[in-house]
Amino acid sequence: MNVVVVIPARYASTRYPGKPLVELTGATGQKRSLVRRSWDAACAASGVARVVVATDDGRIADHAAGFGAEVVMTPESCRNGTERCAAAAQALGLQDTDVVVNLQGDAPLTPPWFVEALIAAMAGGAEVATPVLRLDAAALNSFQEDRAVGRVGGTTAVFDTAGRALYFSKEVIPYTGRRFAEGEEIPVFHHVGVYAYRPAALRAYAGWPEGRLEKWEGLEQLRFMERGIPVTCVEVEARGRAFWELNNPVDVARIETILKAQGVA
Repeated sequence: MNVVVVIPARYASTRYPGKPLVELTGATGQKRSLVRRSWDAACAASGVARVVVATDDGRIADHAAGFGAEVVMTPESCRNGTERCAAAAQALGLQDTDVVVNLQGDAPLTPPWFVEALIAAMAGGAEVATPVLRLDAAALNSFQEDRAVGRVGGTTAVFDTAGRALYFSKEVIPYTGRRFAEGEEIPVFHHVGVYAYRPAALRAYAGWPEGRLEKWEGLEQLRFMERGIPVTCVEVEARGRAFWELNNPVDVARIETILKAQGVA
């Protein structure tokens, strides 16, 4: 399969302006920007023919080009990463590509096997696919603590027995009503901010207005579901790796701690 990874990166984040250029310190004390670490994560996945940074900001474009990334400029009007991927696909002429993968620029801890699992799901006929990761007790507590103080943290997903998404939310769903001990199987799944699309689904998405649920939750993938396009949830395993996205300034310290624990330079 011909697979292209697009990393959407915008400067004007509502919650964290300038986020793609924030520097994260690794295990050796080396500082690398968020977008650079996301690019590194994309390049580590096998089966990928091309990795492109898609942005609307000259500062990000210059920075990404400086570390060797291919860059495509996209309109400021793109409201989310999927729209930016659609704009990048159009600009790059990717209509004949088998799969476009959206590895969002705030997910530098994405293991390569997450991307590889999506590629495998797309080979099985999915139109849109995204990874989900079963939470352990510590991660669930972090999610619940974020919500308790009114902080928007990770996204959770529920899906049917065939893996088709039923809903995604920034609330912790399903509601369990209790805490879990370490080692218990927890029925809550973290939605990982990576997507794989067929080019036709991506083109269709760009032509639809923002969905009602998408607007309220602030979750772009809900637009597909509101239009009847199934989103396949692909369960992945952490294999001892911690995963966290950079959504808020407080997440910088969390991610740096993980980088150091994993020995990532």
